[in-house]
Amino acid sequence: MSNESSVGSISKLLEMLAATGKKYDIEKIKSAAEYAGELHEGQFRVSGEPYISHPIAVAEIVASLELDTNSICAALLHDTVEDCSEKTNLKEIEKRFGAEVAMLVDGLTKLVTLYIEDKEEAHIENLRKMLLAMSKDVRVIFIKLCDRLHNMRTLSVKPDPKRRSTALETMHVYAPLAHRLGMQKIKQELENLCISYLDPIGYAEVENYIQEKYGESVNFIEGVTALVDKTLKDNNIHFALKGRIKSVYSIYRKMYNQNTSFDQIYDFYAMRIIVDTELECYTALGLIHEMFKSIPGRFKDYISTPKPNMYRSLHTTVIGKDGIPFEVQIRTWEMHHVAEYGIAAHWKYKSGEKSKEDMDKKLEWISRLVETESGAKDPDEFLNALKTDLFQDETFVFTPKGDVLALPQGATLIDFAYSIHSGVGNSMIGAKVNGMIVPIDSSPETGDIVEILTSSSSKGPSRDWLSIVKTSEARTKIRAWFKKEKRADNIVAGKAMVDNEFKRWKRPFTETQRNEIVATVGQRIGFMSADDLYNTLGYGGISMSKVSGKLHDEFEKTIAVPEPEVREEITAEQVKTSAPKNIKSNGGIVVDGEYGCQVKFAKCCNPLPGDKVVGFITKGYGISIHKHDCPNFTTMIAIPENASRAVEAHWEGGTGSNSNDMYEAQVAVYVFDRLGIIADISVALSDMKVFLLQINTTKSGSDKIVVNLKISCKNVDHYHSIVSRLKAIDGVADVTRGFS
Repeated sequence: MSNESSVGSISKLLEMLAATGKKYDIEKIKSAAEYAGELHEGQFRVSGEPYISHPIAVAEIVASLELDTNSICAALLHDTVEDCSEKTNLKEIEKRFGAEVAMLVDGLTKLVTLYIEDKEEAHIENLRKMLLAMSKDVRVIFIKLCDRLHNMRTLSVKPDPKRRSTALETMHVYAPLAHRLGMQKIKQELENLCISYLDPIGYAEVENYIQEKYGESVNFIEGVTALVDKTLKDNNIHFALKGRIKSVYSIYRKMYNQNTSFDQIYDFYAMRIIVDTELECYTALGLIHEMFKSIPGRFKDYISTPKPNMYRSLHTTVIGKDGIPFEVQIRTWEMHHVAEYGIAAHWKYKSGEKSKEDMDKKLEWISRLVETESGAKDPDEFLNALKTDLFQDETFVFTPKGDVLALPQGATLIDFAYSIHSGVGNSMIGAKVNGMIVPIDSSPETGDIVEILTSSSSKGPSRDWLSIVKTSEARTKIRAWFKKEKRADNIVAGKAMVDNEFKRWKRPFTETQRNEIVATVGQRIGFMSADDLYNTLGYGGISMSKVSGKLHDEFEKTIAVPEPEVREEITAEQVKTSAPKNIKSNGGIVVDGEYGCQVKFAKCCNPLPGDKVVGFITKGYGISIHKHDCPNFTTMIAIPENASRAVEAHWEGGTGSNSNDMYEAQVAVYVFDRLGIIADISVALSDMKVFLLQINTTKSGSDKIVVNLKISCKNVDHYHSIVSRLKAIDGVADVTRGFS
């Protein structure tokens, strides 16, 4: 890319930087753009645009946050090491642009050179790397959020599976991170974009409602705005007044998570008043309450008690003269900037409480998370820890000395004890809340005063606590105690768990074979010996479910397989020439060019219209239809004498014969065990007019259950829409196809 074309392509970025009035090293930024253009020369995005358009767009979003020169350079270069490794590396970046830019680029670069067998584990390792870099310099996550925002804005050109996976990751990781950092503007846009891909039908429904509702009430909004404007001017308050309608995702979440109807959303309308001083915030609040009747219990003072992400504002909900409720938010200009951009606003307001020492204190939770989760080997547990420690609402609890500790909602008194110190938790024998002795598994509420009772003669934590605590910090400290103090017991417990798994496979094995298999699997996971793996299983450092599959694979390699039973051969020609008993049973399936073949849909994989399918000739019942990647089908045709039983099959017209046909689908919903979760799932299915044909539950670990559902479903797209609604339910960790 020539210098002229590079400068031309970043003209908008340069205009944005000039508009801020801040001093930027423009030559350094131009040089970074020029170098990025050279490295990405010949690379294109899926849309067909030159790839350099992406880093420039990311840099523009970074500039809108008013971050510094090095952040903008890192944004321009963030994909170079990963995508242009044959042309550059971190040493070259450091040589050209300095150590700070190289450090930021490194934090944004995936572990492309690290071989990890499991793709899910590779994904977790990249998340860990990003969080570690973020703990050293929070600008890493600012740039990453800007990168993800532009990717979400341009996601429509990607194939559907990629759109869904990217939207899910964004909803579960990046939008909550933006929330925790106080970056509400980015968070809201990410959430709206995610739900538009995950549940386009629900998104359109809410969006249409917003347009209709706004059109019906435009006179109300204008009237209220005019009245407030006049009153504030009459009282000599300098202000800015902004009307607001709740975001699509915010309404969607209330409707589908809380089972709320459109008419029950009281803060659909909102008014934001921005004033110059904190005193004027309270003056404006008094005037609002004089003009309108306030709704009891709907006033929040986040100025005197800010949220953990630094959000400060006054919130009150009042009723207009037409009986329509609306929310009023009152804040200063600095509060407004922090509310929009969160911790990133530090780069604009660098005085007073925004000193480096204060900022480091506000970001302590990042370092704690990295330290707590650094040894976790279970990807599911790592993600659950992220969701619990970072992304849940918080409860504020007082110590007897008046200090305030923040805990995730639902955290127990045991969590509280370990948040003070591991020694307090390990010696805990009881607890008092507001002076009264209560069970240690109780959950305190905001404002409670909690006292932990300890004893030097305590025998340490109970293993049962692992299934009680909610925070990863408490769980990690309890496991650390068992790891150190109870290794012999852990090895015995872990060995028993492995033996139970081996017995399930119903083949004889020797102790030598068992030890060889466990040692091999342990080394693959990162353990030095079989006893180390047994120990980790015993104290709960890794779940049996994460080891079982690897053990079974190694078991199959090591233990001899009995000879397969010989089956009677039935040829494809015999099936095609036999008269089917029920021609209509084809269900929209064309088998090897033949319509009306006698078929049945395999219960092992329950194929749906839209799935790629294959046929398997059965004995006495025509052809069984499987998904093309069904494990049972793969196993059956792997036997030489069964190879000829496979026949080609596809859906008539590609999707099935009739859009009104309904098919059975099996769904496994992994949920955190809580009261009412089954009812919430049933209500969600009922709201979607989905018939529930069968339901059963099984325990999965200490705090989860698996809800296996058999439902009616039209096709794959309908199935994805159902899954999106189920995943939106509070307490649902994951949804997969097929029974668990």
